[in-house]
Amino acid sequence: MGFPVLTVAQMRDWEKATWATGQTEGEVIRRVGQCVADHALRLTRPGDLILLLAGKGNNGADARAAREHLLQRRVDTLDVTDPNKDLDKLSSLLSLRPRLVIDGLFGIGLNRPLSPEWILFLQRVNEARVRTLSVDVPSGLDADTGQGYGAVIQASTTITVGAPKIGLLHQQAWNFVGRLEVAKDVGLTPAPPSAELQWTDPADFDGFPPPRPVASHKGTYGHVSIIAGSLGYHGASVLSARAAQRARPGLLTLFTLEQVYHVVASQLQAVMVSPLRPETKLPEATTAVLAGPGLAAAENSPAKTLVRHLWRDSELPVVVDASALDWLPLGTCPRNTLRVVTPHPGEAARLIGATAEYVQADRVRTLRTVSKRFGDCWVVLKGHETLVGRSTGDIYVNSSGNPSLAQGGSGDVLSGYLAGLLAQPDLQESPATTIRYAVWQHGAAADRLQANRSNWVVEDLVEALGQNVDLL
Repeated sequence: MGFPVLTVAQMRDWEKATWATGQTEGEVIRRVGQCVADHALRLTRPGDLILLLAGKGNNGADARAAREHLLQRRVDTLDVTDPNKDLDKLSSLLSLRPRLVIDGLFGIGLNRPLSPEWILFLQRVNEARVRTLSVDVPSGLDADTGQGYGAVIQASTTITVGAPKIGLLHQQAWNFVGRLEVAKDVGLTPAPPSAELQWTDPADFDGFPPPRPVASHKGTYGHVSIIAGSLGYHGASVLSARAAQRARPGLLTLFTLEQVYHVVASQLQAVMVSPLRPETKLPEATTAVLAGPGLAAAENSPAKTLVRHLWRDSELPVVVDASALDWLPLGTCPRNTLRVVTPHPGEAARLIGATAEYVQADRVRTLRTVSKRFGDCWVVLKGHETLVGRSTGDIYVNSSGNPSLAQGGSGDVLSGYLAGLLAQPDLQESPATTIRYAVWQHGAAADRLQANRSNWVVEDLVEALGQNVDLL
């Protein structure tokens, strides 16, 4: 599923295996050029000016190969051999205010510091503040470490060839890489090297969720129980419940603190709402539980005891988010049960007694540690390129989403939608796929909204969930 995240050495081995089959570099370059052009066309409009910056290596060839496909666009090409001599040409071309710069200067072969002349050249590109599409890797970036070699092109989008390179996923590389896309149909042999990290491809979800049988009924699709909402934070419970509805479980019951019961219940129609009391028991038909959204003021409520009991003893799938993460008991869970936590970096840091900076410096290590501490649970480590995985096995990197998800309530929407999917018995059979699908759909909904309007809010995100089947 998806694409392995590769080192430079693994990528070179993959290329060698491809050439051994008789495939030619020229054909791969032609296909890469087509992919680059397709992305460039989506980022521009007819009549726009595109500036191609082409270096001496294969990245330069990839960029030049895109030119013939840039239909209805004005295109200037600068073949850069001497950055000192070509700097004035660059400045002159940038003064024309191109709509897009295609960066094909350096690729994954760069492994040493740049000369002062090259540093100045790359800085001049960045100073122009023009949207930039980098081919394979932003020029100046080490594709293994994510470190820069004196200066790095600040790309709006990077279209990487064949599979993501490990350095592109490092925190220090994020602001240079921009949005990461994969040029997948470029003629490389269909057997890439294996890797710990897997980049999510929307095609992973072809046919998922499966079609609903004609003779099914609401009992077929489970009953999700949500424990959420406290004084001052009741909106989170409403958002999570509405998001769970978008996953279309058969039934949904929301348990919320008595202080906010009336205001929460008045905002929901199909959702059954009950006040949370010490004697509360979940409905017998419950097939999954979500706990956490909006429980910040519930420390001394029945919610804490109930959440700890469910995590430690219940046979049901349990998803825990937000404030309830701090209530989880360490250690094992009942055998063969499904447990999911969905922390952002700050919450993950609290779970392992570290700092958010420590978490972001090595997100894979953090995910493994959290999972191990809490019974080998599934972990959705939120943030840029959200990770999904456990203490062992593959870790999946989400490919959808954008910075506009950084607003209060988006995490409540994700956890609600995820719980609504996991409540459905058929979708419990492949938890990895279901969890990844929820994360991808959440990001894809944000991408759809962002493409149409820049001022969307979390309530819009709930409405957009699940509408992205055409992106698969």
